[in-house]
Amino acid sequence: MKPAIKVLGVPDDINSSFMRGSSAAPPLIREALYSASSNLFSESGLNLDQKGIWEDLGDIKFSGEVAVENFKKIKNVVKDVLASDQKLVSLGGDHSISWPVIDAHLEVWSSLDILHFDAHPDLYDNLLDNKLSHASPFARIMETGKVNRLVQIGIRTLNQHQREQAEKFGVEIYEMRDLAELNAISFSKPVYCSIDIDVLDPAYAPGVSHFEPGGLSTRELIEYINNFSGQLIGADIVEYNPRRDFHNLTAMVASKLLKEVVTRIYYDNNKYKQEKNE
Repeated sequence: MKPAIKVLGVPDDINSSFMRGSSAAPPLIREALYSASSNLFSESGLNLDQKGIWEDLGDIKFSGEVAVENFKKIKNVVKDVLASDQKLVSLGGDHSISWPVIDAHLEVWSSLDILHFDAHPDLYDNLLDNKLSHASPFARIMETGKVNRLVQIGIRTLNQHQREQAEKFGVEIYEMRDLAELNAISFSKPVYCSIDIDVLDPAYAPGVSHFEPGGLSTRELIEYINNFSGQLIGADIVEYNPRRDFHNLTAMVASKLLKEVVTRIYYDNNKYKQEKNE
């Protein structure tokens, strides 16, 4: 039986507004995952070294740097994976890749809830004359009208334009300064989780293009991933920039998040299949 969870590298950073480098991330996340300094057990005790849990599909190969063409390729590759009832975790790349990845999911799932961890809301209508910018994916996603809820956690850079965009699309934003008010998170639709590494405080993850102090700890992020109520059906981990990392610390953090996300999808997948058959 083929593994129901796939991991796919999407090494595209041509829509980064400040600094490129995240396209180099997927191989380094894998290297950290298999580092002799750690192991393949998640915190719940699931051994990801077992056959039948997940499969690495490698990286998408791009022929050039034309954003529209790259996005078409990303969407088509993701659609092919999802067509056989597989679940997918994508490794960016910058955050712009979430738009074609989620767009492909929205052709499989009639409606989704999105849980988005980030320092930035990424709701710009158009940044620097680029509507495909890594600062705009959730504007493009919400324009589809197919998303039931977009819940953003860890935001700490809201400007007036993005506040207006959030109001326009009905986005639920939990800024870092208000997280004490956030209790249990519950979703009614299948959940897609998008994790921008810069949701973490730079002290925990220095390998990002945009340093934004005052973020989550690694522990807090893992707790949010593991404890929300709902079915996790897909995820991406984006914006790790090796150019700014320190002793591969952020690569290790990203690989840790990958283990926890794959584990959550694995358990949710089995749980909801069992409930469906009862």
